[in-house]
Amino acid sequence: MSKKKLLINEVFRKAKEESQRDTKNGLASYLWLYFKEDLGFEINDRSFSRYYDTYVTGNGDIKIQPDRLDRLSEYIGYKNFAEFSRTFVNREEDANKTTVKISVDHDEESLTEKLSKIIINISNEQHFKMPEFIKKNGLGIMEMALLLVLVTGGVVFPNTKSNSQGSENSFALSLFGKSDQDKKYMYWDGERYIATDSSYLGPHVDVIPMNEQPFKYLKLITRPDTLTVDNALHKVWYNKSNNEVEFFTSYGEHPENGKTLKEATEYIIETYGGE
Repeated sequence: MSKKKLLINEVFRKAKEESQRDTKNGLASYLWLYFKEDLGFEINDRSFSRYYDTYVTGNGDIKIQPDRLDRLSEYIGYKNFAEFSRTFVNREEDANKTTVKISVDHDEESLTEKLSKIIINISNEQHFKMPEFIKKNGLGIMEMALLLVLVTGGVVFPNTKSNSQGSENSFALSLFGKSDQDKKYMYWDGERYIATDSSYLGPHVDVIPMNEQPFKYLKLITRPDTLTVDNALHKVWYNKSNNEVEFFTSYGEHPENGKTLKEATEYIIETYGGE
């Protein structure tokens, strides 16, 4: 299978996953709008339909401009078509293979090697040793916890940064109460998820079941002017509604409108971020 055919098939596979559409025209319309708004590069829906007929359902070959091949490769996570051609491995190939990228003078090459018999020996060595007086006196977990508090003065200093709340205090909470992630529910406060034991907090608060991934990692970026391609590319996600763009620290769904967050492209960061 030619590299162009592989590329076009991957493009439509990803578009189908993102858009939940499965018709040629539906996928072509989705890709046209995505490339225009998210990549700042226009390929009309007729061109995408032609690519679909030629490479997805057919076995033909047509000329595609190099800059288009680069942008199509960028859409599925590659720098350009040259990198895609060097490193892409067809998902339908032998599943007993792995691809290893080796960087030599900033030039990535792809090596494919068979995984045959791999034996991994893991030895666990205990590095934490209980003090002798604890062993001898048979202190339990709660006694050890109380002793620790007495030794440290019983003071816990919380992290005042909103992005670190919860994780910094989890140790103290796990000793004396329920940690945030043990609570059954959470709600969005406009910037991050807050844990709660209550399933109802009033008509204006949307309380949902606890979900560890968004609770720990999904936060609104309140200073999008600090985002640059260097510090944000492949690290932030966004939602665009009513011509306004919001950036988030993780993938998932928008907490308020339920739309799937998209990975921020170079074009989106430069247009709506700090550059």
